[in-house]
Amino acid sequence: MSNISAPKIPDGEKVDFDDIHRKRQEKDLSELQSLIEAHFIQRKKEEEELIALVNRIEKRRAERAEQQRVRAEREKERQARLAEEKERKELEEQRKKHDEDAKKKKALSNMSQQYSAGQKSDNRRGAKKQTEREKKKKILAERKKPLSVDHLNEDKLKEKANELWQWLMGLEAEKFDLSEKLKRQKYDVVLTQQSKVLGDSAWGRGGGGCRGLDGP
Repeated sequence: MSNISAPKIPDGEKVDFDDIHRKRQEKDLSELQSLIEAHFIQRKKEEEELIALVNRIEKRRAERAEQQRVRAEREKERQARLAEEKERKELEEQRKKHDEDAKKKKALSNMSQQYSAGQKSDNRRGAKKQTEREKKKKILAERKKPLSVDHLNEDKLKEKANELWQWLMGLEAEKFDLSEKLKRQKYDVVLTQQSKVLGDSAWGRGGGGCRGLDGP
């Protein structure tokens, strides 16, 4: 702002009020312009500060939004992992349950088959025993025919007695043959078992000897 001094009035001269008024107006206008310039400078500074504040707020808002986005993305990934792990465990439990059910069904089926096979085997053995028993009864029934000798004379009685004697001798011979056959079978079984035991023992001694030669 320029310094405008009041005009000096010379002694004895005429005062020019118009000039004084003009100079005062110029002074007021200069002061007003200075105030206006200062106002605009301050306003510009405030606007710049406001813009800087808005920029900081927007930057902070963007940073918070980015942080929230990152957290949301991480949470989404975590939830996806949890869901995947839960689904995997459920599938594993279902698979185990299915395997256990299949094993139980198989075990029950095997038990049922074994029971049925046992029943059939028992039935076959029972039928076989019954068949063998019936055969024996039939043979005994054929051999135990009623002896009717009341109508025979002495010669026929002697002939019948001789026939019965021969038949009895045949039974004794058959009994002896069966007894000898049974003894032979028992002997063969014992001999086979002894041979197996001796063979296993010899193999064990041979293996031990080899180990003794090869190392401790």
